[in-house]
Amino acid sequence: MKTDQLRINQLSPETYQWYLTYLEAVDTQDVEAYSRFLAESCEMISNNNPPVQGKEAIAQFLTDYWQSFASLEHDLLNIYGSDSAFVLEAFNHYTRHDGKSVTLRAVAFTDRNEAGLVTSVRFYTDVAPLFE
Repeated sequence: MKTDQLRINQLSPETYQWYLTYLEAVDTQDVEAYSRFLAESCEMISNNNPPVQGKEAIAQFLTDYWQSFASLEHDLLNIYGSDSAFVLEAFNHYTRHDGKSVTLRAVAFTDRNEAGLVTSVRFYTDVAPLFE
């Protein structure tokens, strides 16, 4: 994960560290670690696709999705919001299975409950170049 381009971060130091660990689970494609951040009733929405409902369904969705490329690295640009509801603007650096690198601009909206677990995550990016 890259943080050297992070310009604005409105999260508290504690939540920022929490979020870095959360994103590290994504970057390492560790579905077990990622699932520990989710509330049981979490909802995930990717672009205009139907919502994925529940922690178990999200874990299966990500397991399948993460197999479609070799690696992912987040490059954080801005984080706006509060510790319970925030949006990340980032570059996502992918490596495809054929070795080609693809960088995509992305945003992700995250909501957390009082226990600090993710209740909703919505991410938006044009992934077409990744699969060309």
